[in-house]
Amino acid sequence: MQTKILLIEDNLEMRENTAEILELSGYKVETAENGKEGVEKAKSTLPDLIICDIMMPELDGYGVLYRLNKDTDTASIPFIFLSAKAEKTDVRKGMNMGADDYLTKPFEESDLINAIQSRLKKNEIVKKDFSKDEAGINSFLSEISGLDELKKIAENKKRKTFRKKDTIFYEGDSAQYLFFIAKGKVKTVRTNTDGKEFTSELYNQGDFLGYTTLLENCIYKDMATVLEDTEVLLIPKDDFLTLIYSNRDVAVKFIKMLTNSIQEKEEQMLNLAYNSVRKRVAEALVTLNNKYNTKNEEHFTINITREDLASIVGTATETVIRTLSEFKDDKFIDIQGRTITLLNLDKLKKMPY
Repeated sequence: MQTKILLIEDNLEMRENTAEILELSGYKVETAENGKEGVEKAKSTLPDLIICDIMMPELDGYGVLYRLNKDTDTASIPFIFLSAKAEKTDVRKGMNMGADDYLTKPFEESDLINAIQSRLKKNEIVKKDFSKDEAGINSFLSEISGLDELKKIAENKKRKTFRKKDTIFYEGDSAQYLFFIAKGKVKTVRTNTDGKEFTSELYNQGDFLGYTTLLENCIYKDMATVLEDTEVLLIPKDDFLTLIYSNRDVAVKFIKMLTNSIQEKEEQMLNLAYNSVRKRVAEALVTLNNKYNTKNEEHFTINITREDLASIVGTATETVIRTLSEFKDDKFIDIQGRTITLLNLDKLKKMPY
């Protein structure tokens, strides 16, 4: 597929000449004659890379970058500033705002093409799908190290094994590591003022754990407990933060994860407030299926204590047991001991409020 580039430039001659250079180099080019039009085209076409002049009418280049960075759909698009201004303060301002590169007019054709190829190559690394296991994280870290941006993050990885019911970190602890779950399952639990536990998040093999606390620079607001024997890779806090601050692409990746986490928690809170217990138990079973049924089994089996399930649902254990019995009578699930087999996932998904 042909690589798309959006060129935002108010000078007609410069815009046409630069577009011609890019098209002759094999790129598909969209153009915009001012910043406002550029933002609209970036959001509608989602180009692979943006080249943007700084001094423009309607909206200058800094304003364009600011608006695109606020939108998760466009925040990760590589961004190159193009300007006749060469003062160091302008360069520093653009890079501090998240620009990936900076070219000064007039520029050599080779400099432009090299800058584009370099940024596209780096962006591909972050967009690349890595397997959600230790080999995947090693591959990811190796790719990052290959950019000569943070070699020690791969070198300093530590491994730790946790047994079922072990605690990885406690609420109120100071964060020292980013955790990568190489094997196993983990839950984070929050305790309310009455001392009741509520499961705030579930994690599976291939998930990162603890990045929210590192990015917010605060103490843990939850306790992380192991649901089954688990192996984690520990990435030191300083190495992770250095990677975030030095690599815009990786920063965007984790910020997106953080945004999704916040949205999921907001939806979870709304469900607790407004959904019936039957709906919440059904949604908990669906969530467990989505999280852990990696092989897409038709009748997925869940091995979970009723206390843990009640913690996810946010209700009493007795209420969960009664609701599960109703689901069994309705042929939605089967129960053998503490093992739950999902017989009709579609019915659980469509459970009325």
